[in-house]
Amino acid sequence: MSFLERRRLGRIGYKASVITLGGCGVGRLNQEEADKAIEYVLSYGVNMVDIAPSYGEAEVRLSRWVQKYRSQLFIAEKTLERSRDGALRELHSSLNRLGLKYFDLYQMHALGEPTDIEKAFDRGGALEAFIEARDTGLTRYLGITGHKDMRILLKALKLFDFDSVLLPVNLASMTAPSPENDFRPILNEAAERDIAVIAIKAIAKGRWRGERRYSTWYEPLDDQSDIDLAIWFTLSQEPVATYSLPCDVRLWPMVLNSAVRFRRLSSEEQIKAIEYAREKGFKPLFPENP
Repeated sequence: MSFLERRRLGRIGYKASVITLGGCGVGRLNQEEADKAIEYVLSYGVNMVDIAPSYGEAEVRLSRWVQKYRSQLFIAEKTLERSRDGALRELHSSLNRLGLKYFDLYQMHALGEPTDIEKAFDRGGALEAFIEARDTGLTRYLGITGHKDMRILLKALKLFDFDSVLLPVNLASMTAPSPENDFRPILNEAAERDIAVIAIKAIAKGRWRGERRYSTWYEPLDDQSDIDLAIWFTLSQEPVATYSLPCDVRLWPMVLNSAVRFRRLSSEEQIKAIEYAREKGFKPLFPENP
């Protein structure tokens, strides 16, 4: 078994595996199925877990594992709550469900609209809960995540000094870059300020057009050579530290297969990869009709 490369997680300093166990993949499984998937991923040396209460039963499925290997895992949790009280309540609920005393990273999840920032950053907003949680030891670091509009994430990063940002970094976005989907300004900001970057949706081909064969909300790549190109492209972007697994465990073996064989793509190879993606019909997930 080959172990995954590890990279420095920005200013946090943690050496994270280039693949993160995405909790959404196990949230739809029963415990026996989840245990097999989790054990398989950990066998590759994955040492980071990304969870959210919105991922079905992910917190319950992962509880025994994060307790058993707490000292060996970096635990990143999320909340969709935008108010101080709501965020604190959900933080404590997540800690209780997982059986933990603290998180390594607590993330303001799915910032996608201007109103998300207005609510979360205003008086009585979730940001107050985040700062309180960090100051009282309930989390060590603070982060944000977003899927649909990179301008919102960039604004949030400029308003507060977050330690991490989770966002789509993929070939599909580069087939038709726009202000909504262009991840490059955020990567530049992260590099300048040493903010940790967690990538998602690396193997997205586009929105579903036909029969949905997987539980991902987007159509994923499922050919090994295409997955190789997509994963290698994402992990070649500086300063991406890790990529969180997609929300269907059937795709995990191919992603891990690709990641253990990772080869950094040159600038010329990245340009050719984007051209190939255009030819193969890759489309950005946002905006919906680029």
